Amino acid sequence: MTVIPEQQPIGDSISGTVIQVAEAQLLSLLADAADQTSYIVRYGLRYQGKLHLGIVPGLLVLDYGDILTGEEAWEFVLKHSNLYPRAEIMGYRNDGTEDMALVRTIDMAVPPLVLLYADETATRPVATVTALIAGPTTPLPERIGRYLARYDTLAGWQAAQHHD
Repeated sequence: MTVIPEQQPIGDSISGTVIQVAEAQLLSLLADAADQTSYIVRYGLRYQGKLHLGIVPGLLVLDYGDILTGEEAWEFVLKHSNLYPRAEIMGYRNDGTEDMALVRTIDMAVPPLVLLYADETATRPVATVTALIAGPTTPLPERIGRYLARYDTLAGWQAAQHHD
């Protein structure tokens, strides 16, 4: 009998301030520490044809019965999902709803959603950030730097938006 482990989505800790500019939510790491909030950053794999929706993998069930969680599940989906299109991802969507998706329904060609959660147990994000405002030497989790465009200032981000 296989014991199914609890979902363990990956998460990076970060402290910052969410800035709302029109429809965009940005994460600024420039504010004083007293003005910052601690968040858990999770990453939502986007559904094909519904890029506004994503699932945060908590558990991955492979075709042959193996079950992966945490970093192991995340790395497997990123590096080997094309070999297991029927593998099932279980987790929470970016709207907080528990869901299950087949790997083949995930669009691996687009970067994941970057979602901020209030704490480790939250299933509904407080923000979906699309850019990072941080100085060039500001330390941050490697993953968030991989999935978000980084700007030194809010004005730098705004200038980049007018060039798109």
